[in-house]
Amino acid sequence: MAWTCPGTSERAPLRARLNRALAQVPAWPLYPLSVLPVAWLFWQGATGRIGIEPVEAVEHRLGLWALWLLLAGLAVTPLRRFAGINLMRFRRAIGLTAFFYLCCHVLTWAVLDVQGLAAAWADIVKRPYVTIGMAGLLLLVPLALTSWNGAIRRMGGAAWRRLHRLVYPAVLLGAVHFVMLRKGWQLEPMVYLALAALLIGMRTIPRDRQKAARR
Repeated sequence: MAWTCPGTSERAPLRARLNRALAQVPAWPLYPLSVLPVAWLFWQGATGRIGIEPVEAVEHRLGLWALWLLLAGLAVTPLRRFAGINLMRFRRAIGLTAFFYLCCHVLTWAVLDVQGLAAAWADIVKRPYVTIGMAGLLLLVPLALTSWNGAIRRMGGAAWRRLHRLVYPAVLLGAVHFVMLRKGWQLEPMVYLALAALLIGMRTIPRDRQKAARR
């Protein structure tokens, strides 16, 4: 009689039921829902409910939310490969929401913080952490512009996948931007940087090891 790991037969149907349930959840509500936290955050800032430096608080929180979502997008593939949990249908919405939050983060900085394109450009040139953060955003622009089915058909799947690997350096640059922004070796930004490196590194694990890890 073949020996099986205790609990394996129970976990597999549970994972299958979870994936079937996730397949019934549409991804499109994430787009309008993503606007609500931004509106709520700006309302808090405008009404003085977010501290004595509302512009800085809004700016930093939007950047942090964007980093969370970028890391969540990176986690989709490892979750499917190692845990068998399929969230691929939500990855595009997660990525575009992250880009939207990043754009709001940059606009808050440029319009409300430094207050002008000239001052923003001077900051980009003068401050390395701003330069790195802007470089990460620029890497995400072609990804956002090609995150639709027609772009995949026109580019071809292989070329589209190669282009979208720009997300890896973009997320790393975002995490480095956060580390430099906090000044000094603080734990929170270092955790995000380590998590980004881990999620990217997990993609290099050979397929046979992925199957062994899942078992």
